[in-house]
Amino acid sequence: MTIVIFLGSLLAAMALGIPISFSLLLCGAALMWHMDMFDAQILAQNVINGADSFPLLAVPFFMLAGEVMNAGGLSRRIVNFAMTLVGHVKGGLGYVAIVAAVMLAALSGSAVADAAALSALLLPMMVAAGHDKARSAGLLASASIIAPIIPPSIGFVIFGVAANVSISKLFMAGIFPGIMLAMSLVVTWWYVARKETVAVPPRKSKAEVFAAFKDATFALVLPVIVVVGLKFGVFTPTEAAVVAAVYAMLISTLVYKELKLKQMYGLFLAAAKTTAVIMFLVAAAMVSAWLITVAQLPDEVVALLQPLLDSPRLLMFAIMLLVMLVGAAMDMTPTILILTPVLMPIVKAAGIDPVYFGVLFIINNAIGLITPPVGTVLNTVAGVGKVSMDEVTKGVLPFMIAQFAIMFLMVLFPEIVMVPARWFYG
Repeated sequence: MTIVIFLGSLLAAMALGIPISFSLLLCGAALMWHMDMFDAQILAQNVINGADSFPLLAVPFFMLAGEVMNAGGLSRRIVNFAMTLVGHVKGGLGYVAIVAAVMLAALSGSAVADAAALSALLLPMMVAAGHDKARSAGLLASASIIAPIIPPSIGFVIFGVAANVSISKLFMAGIFPGIMLAMSLVVTWWYVARKETVAVPPRKSKAEVFAAFKDATFALVLPVIVVVGLKFGVFTPTEAAVVAAVYAMLISTLVYKELKLKQMYGLFLAAAKTTAVIMFLVAAAMVSAWLITVAQLPDEVVALLQPLLDSPRLLMFAIMLLVMLVGAAMDMTPTILILTPVLMPIVKAAGIDPVYFGVLFIINNAIGLITPPVGTVLNTVAGVGKVSMDEVTKGVLPFMIAQFAIMFLMVLFPEIVMVPARWFYG
């Protein structure tokens, strides 16, 4: 009955068009009423405690870093450098998009920010060169979702807080899977674009490549600082977010000199608005998470899935299918916050490594950002690139299928994730 109350109240509130955060609060209130323990003070206290988390300070700073990178010229220099490397290859602009997406992913951690930057910079160039507009938009959307997987990742921060899993280990474990997703896009782009007749720009000279690399050096140094700092314990993920934001501001204002002080207010405001939405979601979700634990809902779910506990791979398949369905109808952050407290006890009962589960869980949620009908990244690419949602959805399908295939390959072979992960975080 507890499961029915939890899901029924949540889905009913969402069906009425109530925002996710308030739906979570209503769901929590319904559970409290069902257990005959309703108390507004307890509700308010859990909302405050939900947002009172030091690791969550990483969210506003990574958001700010992403805003500064786009406004301060770091993103553009990354794209220019990628252009000099692979722009001359047949279908080169597609490979430029993938390489640039990986580099940007190591800077911002936000799929929406990367999607906006890539769509603004590359989509007009790809269309002008003769590439199919829908296919190009689909590639840019699918490349953008690498951002929540390669560190630094806002998704890993939220999952790490909700699941009480080491954020540093999640960061390190996401590097190789993120690269694998990028390689799946390379193969898929080669296949779908092989028959296009697009004029190929001439190969850049070594001097031009070096000049572009030199121009982008300060941007490329940032992910190295973050990864090396985390691996050797120089700073925590939260401190890494501060380093990223301050570094991006210094480079944008003092080195590249493209960011003016009068622009800072707008960037701070944009980062604050996005952070406020995420933090209120986290706070509201912690109410439901606390009540889920008190109501022993995970025990009921574990009992339902008892036959699968002896087969971790089969259990992971079932969980990934569930997350795929939820991710198609819900954005990444609420999906993480709602499902994590329910799924983690099952994962632990089955003996699945929480870091391994976290990586696949975030990959699945990231792909959900390009899964219709909700698809936040799809909407971003459609809006920035002035493409219809139908076209973007059609264009993204082959790339989305390739990324889901890589995810299920990791379900079958956990070593793909964990062997490189243990090397990175020791």
